[in-house]
Amino acid sequence: MTCVVEAARGWIGTPYVHQTSRKGAGTDCLGLLRGVWREVIGSEPEKVPAYSMDWSEPQGDERLWRAAMRHLQPKPRDDAAPGDILLFRMREGAVAKHIGIQAETGAGASFIHAYSGHGVIESALGASWERRIVARFALPLEIE
Repeated sequence: MTCVVEAARGWIGTPYVHQTSRKGAGTDCLGLLRGVWREVIGSEPEKVPAYSMDWSEPQGDERLWRAAMRHLQPKPRDDAAPGDILLFRMREGAVAKHIGIQAETGAGASFIHAYSGHGVIESALGASWERRIVARFALPLEIE
């Protein structure tokens, strides 16, 4: 979905600010997805509760994954397409707590994400990131 990638690329350069979602001013990875959702779909489907940077990791609570299952369309992990929403587990045994948006597929695969210390960037989806993907989703829309 090129419109999703275009919207996400419009956020590149936005500084990383925990628990925010304002293009150009500050966002975290969930805030980036929320902002792209607002631009492409409209109103957010639910109010996001306050969350810590550890995403309930000490309790092993997959809050982010459950929210994704409520509002996004699950896809096979190997069915990559531009505009897919990627859910990452940053280390083995930890909860999934990072989100990115697939920008390119194939040999030059990349994704857009808000990354602490970097802001919103487009990164290569190389082996180190690829192995951290635990789920792939599509936004609930049928537009090109």
